[in-house]
Amino acid sequence: MPDGKNLVEKLRESESVLRDKLGDYSPEIAVVLGSGLGPLAQRIEDAIFIPFADVPHMKTSTATSHVGRFVAGILGGKRVICMQGRLHGYEGNTAQEVAYPIWLMGAIGAQTLITTNAAGAINESYEVGDFCIMKDHINFTGRNPVAGASPNNIASRFFSMYEAYDLKLRKLGLSVASELGIPVHEGVYLGLLGPSFETAAEIRAFRTWGADTVAMSVCEEVIAARHIGMRVFGMSMCTNMACGIEGANPTDEEVLEIAKHREADFCLFIQTLLQRI
Repeated sequence: MPDGKNLVEKLRESESVLRDKLGDYSPEIAVVLGSGLGPLAQRIEDAIFIPFADVPHMKTSTATSHVGRFVAGILGGKRVICMQGRLHGYEGNTAQEVAYPIWLMGAIGAQTLITTNAAGAINESYEVGDFCIMKDHINFTGRNPVAGASPNNIASRFFSMYEAYDLKLRKLGLSVASELGIPVHEGVYLGLLGPSFETAAEIRAFRTWGADTVAMSVCEEVIAARHIGMRVFGMSMCTNMACGIEGANPTDEEVLEIAKHREADFCLFIQTLLQRI
């Protein structure tokens, strides 16, 4: 995506179209649904469906199970706009193209981002199917969506990533999980470009860095959200043990199978979290 004010102009055009399609509806919370987690969008009331392809300058999803549309409506008593499927770097998108829908959802009113994904568990005390609330991340994609001149026209390019994952929201998430009897961890997420799964040697290295989970998304979204001052809550579903742990050899099919198995608890958790925010 070119530098200069062109990015701002594109966002304004996208915002105009999105507002036209939403009418009087103004979201307060943005939700990004990762691999296998899209069914939550089916629980949104009074839903408005907007395919990414209908929004100027938006890229479309090509990842397995990612529908590739915005779904706006009421969930957990809150006005949400949900990405039923996300954009990844491994699909050929630049860092700014991955960040684009986050900036866009912020522009139409969302002040909080809930981002979710399927991840591999590096921490050997975790089990397949566990949830992990993100307390921090390691961006190992080699990219940053705020690099370049154009994002500085949206907000200052220099901003803190201290407690990028909002402390109050993390505490709330732990409280909600305890209330519902859903076991969760709180850990450090490591994001990679993908699309190949990690090697066993890489996983051993990441463990020494303090990473608890690993996947191919989230980091660029969170950087974009913090760039414009959005509060962030992140949660992973551990759909597999990371490569080499207990002989693990991850596959895309395994990820989707486990996500399906844990779908009910995931939906209940997010809906209850939204009620409490």
